[in-house]
Amino acid sequence: MCLAIPGLVEELFDQDGLSHARVNFGGIRKTVCLEYTPGVKPGDYVLVHVGFAISVIDELEAQRTLEILRANNELAELEAGTPRDVLSRDDRASQAGAADKL
Repeated sequence: MCLAIPGLVEELFDQDGLSHARVNFGGIRKTVCLEYTPGVKPGDYVLVHVGFAISVIDELEAQRTLEILRANNELAELEAGTPRDVLSRDDRASQAGAADKL
């Protein structure tokens, strides 16, 4: 089964000619490609699957989903499932304290 994780878009930028964002997943921040969700802006919530935002969702739905994921310890898998070499230094620094907050 595939799982898409909701995250809050914090910052937009271009990388290699593609639209990207820094997205916050309950304290874990990652770089996400926005090419499938044009028009996304900071403050929007997106569903992310394998590094791509695939849909925009409202804040209430995002919060409900994050609560369920936290209760089932699924966000820990998000952190553990990301190879360290694809994370920026900012991502690694953010994650260092994120596990304590989940």
